Amino acid sequence: QVQLVESGGGLVQAGGSLRLSCAASGRTFSTHAMAWFRQGPGKEREIVAAINWNSIVRYYADSVKGRFTISRDNAKNTVFLQMHSLKLEDTAVYYCAYSGKGYYSMSGNEYDYWGQGTQVTVSS
Repeated sequence: QVQLVESGGGLVQAGGSLRLSCAASGRTFSTHAMAWFRQGPGKEREIVAAINWNSIVRYYADSVKGRFTISRDNAKNTVFLQMHSLKLEDTAVYYCAYSGKGYYSMSGNEYDYWGQGTQVTVSS
């Protein structure tokens, strides 16, 4: 079992920044890919960003490229999502996800464990 605990969500004005954190425990973290997904009101869940076990390869959805950065600290079993220039459409519940593999997938079906989610609300 892997436990994932997200933090850092909140209410922010458009154009602002937030940093999400996801702390993992229970199993090996450093050799597994991680990802952030989000689900906005009335929308399907979508991948936001993903990172391979070694941080060398990262993926970003087109909607967040240039504004969001995913990173990880394997010594602290934590993955981060730094979000800048937030837009109204970034409002969603953000979930971190743990893959059973070292290389990321864009499909949520490839992730074995999920956090409880953290709410990000962007206001005008």
